[in-house]
Amino acid sequence: MIRGRFQSQLLLSSVILICCSPGIRAQNSPANPLDTSGHIMFDGHSTPYLIRHLPVDSFPQLPLAVQASLSHRGCLIPQTYEAHQPENVIHASLEHPGSSDWAVLCSAGGVTSLLVFLSTNYADPAVLATAPETERLQSHGASPFLGFNWAIDSASSEDVHEAQLGMRHPPPRVDHDALADSIVDRRTIYHFFSKNAWILLDTQD
Repeated sequence: MIRGRFQSQLLLSSVILICCSPGIRAQNSPANPLDTSGHIMFDGHSTPYLIRHLPVDSFPQLPLAVQASLSHRGCLIPQTYEAHQPENVIHASLEHPGSSDWAVLCSAGGVTSLLVFLSTNYADPAVLATAPETERLQSHGASPFLGFNWAIDSASSEDVHEAQLGMRHPPPRVDHDALADSIVDRRTIYHFFSKNAWILLDTQD
């Protein structure tokens, strides 16, 4: 009887070890309840993915009106697979030299949108791009998981100038910041606000 009880306890301990070890748990579900995971078809195979998110209050530097707008939309801020600090919230002079504007990647309901809040109207952001989160995934390194690959950053006048140096006839330098919209390790496009409209800057002929 004692031997049987010991065997039962040993078996239970083994089950707990298998079910609850960090390595096993990480493969089956995200550690953070704000993260999302699943499988998609990738290169002809069902492949797991993991997308990490941060809540809006992880970015206390955001103006209260911008925080309120993001919270109303149910936004979480997606992080790229290479993130080492909070990212995808940008403060820059996007409307004109010296303006105080914000750009944010907002994920809600499985869809990510690139929102820009100009200081003249924080309550009504422009939506520059939208895509399902699962269309913004790619493999990286030795990880078995696909990771989120959409990143935004500010681009100064000098950054834009350097991006345009390969053109045979580079345009005049811009006079305020652009918004760099990137697929990590692949390509970057530049959104620029000019004459009350958003345009894409040319970086090649």
